[in-house]
Amino acid sequence: MSKTLLVTGGAGFIASNFIHYLRQHYPDYHIVNVDNMTYAGSVTNLKAIDAENNYDFIEGDIADEQLMNAIFSDYDINGVIHFAAESHVDRSISDVKTFIESNVLGTAVLLQAAREAWTKAGEVDKRRFHHVSTDEVYGALDLDEQVTFNEQTPLDPRNPYSASKAGADMLVRSFGLTYGMDVVISSSSNNYGPGQHAEKLIPTVITKALASKPVPIYGDGQNVRDWLYVMDHCEALDLVFHSGKTLEKYNVGGGNEQTNLALAKMICELVDAFKPGIHSCQDLITFTGDRAGHDRRYAIDDRKIKHALGWQPSTSFKTGLYNTVKWYVDQWEHVTR
Repeated sequence: MSKTLLVTGGAGFIASNFIHYLRQHYPDYHIVNVDNMTYAGSVTNLKAIDAENNYDFIEGDIADEQLMNAIFSDYDINGVIHFAAESHVDRSISDVKTFIESNVLGTAVLLQAAREAWTKAGEVDKRRFHHVSTDEVYGALDLDEQVTFNEQTPLDPRNPYSASKAGADMLVRSFGLTYGMDVVISSSSNNYGPGQHAEKLIPTVITKALASKPVPIYGDGQNVRDWLYVMDHCEALDLVFHSGKTLEKYNVGGGNEQTNLALAKMICELVDAFKPGIHSCQDLITFTGDRAGHDRRYAIDDRKIKHALGWQPSTSFKTGLYNTVKWYVDQWEHVTR
């Protein structure tokens, strides 16, 4: 069935991969991509589909009420997949206001625009609003805890970024409960893959190692994260958007818990294999002062999406990490050639 979908933040890492996924699996869909084109967005992520008739890019801020209303007026939007967000914890600590404006106010403006348009069309409960969230809204776990975050885990954000995402989560659910909107939420663990912005941990380690510069690791390096390959996440998003139950949340994990230090060493081993030198790039690992409010461990219980929707990650961590490092090595060689 042909649909017109609004994807917010579509020039970012996860969303741009998801747009390519949609183009491949649902070629009849018309994709409208709105992105504010901050530092984290890149037009090159979607350059290959720029000229396609059923893809439109709009540069703009989701917190711009006039623009959001105009988009819903100009297009018959059947569904929203809402990625747009400021997402870097370090930046949220130094610039709280920007995160509130984008992640909370922006989500509220987008919800209101969708609600008004879909109510007018008599389909407020038939057109889906899918909010893409994060496991960070649940807070933190101790390293020795044998528990994981499930969908009933209370929200307990520990930094301005996760607090702003938790606020967005609650707004989305409130629009479903108050106005009868068809809303669904997915919360994923840390994503990784080719083309991720250099500020994120895996690209930082790779690029620093390739440049023979110190590889910074916060604190003692024992903070634990679960890693999800971006294309596996795209498959999960597809299932949640098309088959998830209204007002439900679905956790999406990779099943790859690693300490930051162990992860950095794995990456360095791959970089050494691609670019052998006199010394291992593991020698570049440098411990720095810990980040304020640095959560110790995140761990996802994703049995719900596996049992209810039949999702399974298909990319092993070994393969995903290899593909990711190779992509950055190839890019590095292209730039330095």
